[in-house]
Amino acid sequence: MLKIAMIGAGSIGFTRRLMMDILAVPEFQDTEFRFMDISKENLEMVTNLCRGMISSNGLAAKIHATTNQREAIAGADYVICTARVGGLEAFSHDINIPLKYGVDQCVGDTLGPGGIFYALRSIPVLLDIAKDMREVAPGALLLNYSNPMAMNTWAVRRAGGVPIVGLCHGVQGGHHQIAAALGLKKSEVDIVCAGINHQTWYIQVTHNGQDMLPYLLDAFEKHPQLSVTEPTRIDVMRRFGYYSTESNGHLSEYLPWYRKRKEEIGKWIYPDVWIGGRTAGYLNHCLEKTDEYKQLYPKWLNGEEEYIKLGDRSEEHGSYIIEALETGRAYRGHFNIENTGLITNLPDGCTIEIPCYVDRNGIVPGFVGPLPMACAATCRASISVQEMTVEAALTGNRELVKQAVLHDPLTAAVCNTEEVWQMCDEMFEALSPWMPQFNGEGRTWQDLPVDKTQPRSGVYRFPKSRPDQLPPSMRDSQAQVASAVSDLSVGHKDS
Repeated sequence: MLKIAMIGAGSIGFTRRLMMDILAVPEFQDTEFRFMDISKENLEMVTNLCRGMISSNGLAAKIHATTNQREAIAGADYVICTARVGGLEAFSHDINIPLKYGVDQCVGDTLGPGGIFYALRSIPVLLDIAKDMREVAPGALLLNYSNPMAMNTWAVRRAGGVPIVGLCHGVQGGHHQIAAALGLKKSEVDIVCAGINHQTWYIQVTHNGQDMLPYLLDAFEKHPQLSVTEPTRIDVMRRFGYYSTESNGHLSEYLPWYRKRKEEIGKWIYPDVWIGGRTAGYLNHCLEKTDEYKQLYPKWLNGEEEYIKLGDRSEEHGSYIIEALETGRAYRGHFNIENTGLITNLPDGCTIEIPCYVDRNGIVPGFVGPLPMACAATCRASISVQEMTVEAALTGNRELVKQAVLHDPLTAAVCNTEEVWQMCDEMFEALSPWMPQFNGEGRTWQDLPVDKTQPRSGVYRFPKSRPDQLPPSMRDSQAQVASAVSDLSVGHKDS
């Protein structure tokens, strides 16, 4: 029986989705889930809904709900983090304070002032999770869904002392779009995607072995829907030659060219949906969804509204990774891991998103080589900001935070140095309750020694020591006899 801790389980939609993905695997239908959240209201809602889904499907799975993180993690095989530190209150500061200074963010959870300050308050929480894992769940794997992905996982690799893999669905989404643009099914299009989270590039696209990259720009420009909904991504492809992951609104805020002039933003966004690039699009979407969940909760609970059917499995990587590690059924996906020479023109140590392969032997990344030069240059600009932010988050260095914001591509396009310093001071004050490095608590973290049991090539291996599970020959005398009489010679034999 697997034991899976879900930290930040009050994310009602996502928790139900991930749980039902795991329960879609026949071997996992007796899993013990430990739901943990600091919001008692959200925790009660998601626990009631998930227990109802388990019961209605006649499964043996169990849920233990708690507001105690250490209790949830104790003895877990896997820990899944979906926490949003500071909730919507902090998120509103991430978006609204920079907006006063002309920094117009659609999502603000990956880079920019919003993403940087989101990392500063998320990293302490992730490091506390890692500490609990070291102490009460040694050997467990941390599967992180919490943004900002690259910075969070980078910090845990440095100071967490536990294996961590970052998971996102951006590559899968772009894969669907590429297939649609080409007039093919997704299963008919093979991809290699590489870069950093939310700036990952489809550097190889093939159909039956034939290169499709020369046709992509024309296919997108002629597609009746994508030509309208993805203006920024298509323009980047026009200039760089490669399509990028994540949404139009997301990509537009990582680059210095598309949101710096208010009168031009309309040209580069698709305003009909929040993810198309609306100002504060994701924040407003989350605020609306909060009310929607509360309205739908009684309908979900009494079965009037059905949400997820058993076996209706999503493309989220988490359940497939666990399935591959536990059953040996191989899986290929694009995960966020450490660069150990795998992308040769990005810095070692940073977080990259590349193809990885999973089975019982562990998680093995694929070698990529160099990214196209323009793609690598864009990624390196973001990586420099990420590196400064991670160092500042671990050491409590306020000046380094300001320097990170100063070097953010979008901020640099619209703010002078004095404005950056003033904006950061305002964000420090508003967000201090969630940042123990900067609010007087004085928390800092040292880098932890590298786990010498793991190979230094980005590979994760998880052999488990279980004294109660001896091989047959060690516990069964008949098995020893059978082994002894078998012909076990090797090599060619003359008959």
